[in-house]
Amino acid sequence: MGRASIQEQRLAFGRVAELYESSRPSYPAAVIDELLRRAALGPGSRVVEVGAGTGKLTRLLAERGPAVRALEPDAAMADLARRACSGYPRVEVEQTDFETWEPQGRADALVSAQAWHWIDPDVRYSRAAGALRRSGTLAAIWTHPDWSRTAMRDELRRAYTDAAPGFAPGFAMHPSTEDPDIAGEWRTNIEASAGFTSAEVLEHPWAIDYTAAEYVRLIQTHQDHILLEPASKRPLLQVISRAIEAQGGSIRIECVTRLCLARRADITGG
Repeated sequence: MGRASIQEQRLAFGRVAELYESSRPSYPAAVIDELLRRAALGPGSRVVEVGAGTGKLTRLLAERGPAVRALEPDAAMADLARRACSGYPRVEVEQTDFETWEPQGRADALVSAQAWHWIDPDVRYSRAAGALRRSGTLAAIWTHPDWSRTAMRDELRRAYTDAAPGFAPGFAMHPSTEDPDIAGEWRTNIEASAGFTSAEVLEHPWAIDYTAAEYVRLIQTHQDHILLEPASKRPLLQVISRAIEAQGGSIRIECVTRLCLARRADITGG
């Protein structure tokens, strides 16, 4: 997959910014509280958020006291985040790529939810280290369906096979996608980086219920479904909706949120 294709994928969310804001779930409060505890964040702390989207995590952080500089590359998402965060005077939303953003001072934590994998792997850790104070915290948060525990997995698999047989798994909301080895990848990446140490991965299982209509809206906010050709997308959504209605009209998605942590290494002169 070429660089242009990756860029198209990571900016696809701006096409559905309003739907993203209304349909995507937020993050479990227990995960955010654990992040603040482990990073020793509170009123007076400074946080940089990478890939802020519509500001869902931004608001959870701001409610707990830290000042947040939220970076979002897509104009539509950044505009919605500004509106959603307008009641938080210590939030600043900046439309920019993290790869080209220039930090002003050092932050206590750099946080990214559902977005760290979109940042250029050649520079993401070095640039994160450059934005953090000594011993500052790097945190990446990912929520994925746990398809192995989701009762309707087989029915949804059949829907994809029947309606969009060429739609290959690989991203979170395809029911044939296997649970990614986030813990192993995170530890490997932190060990390979020059700027970070003390990798940790904490897991928080939870579940959420959707009606058929709510679930169909949700999956349309994920980039592989956003970029699916309309000729395949329309019948797929119809078949998924019918499958959920046939099971009583609702679906419970078992989820896991992973909080990945690391500390900025004590680099001389940093």
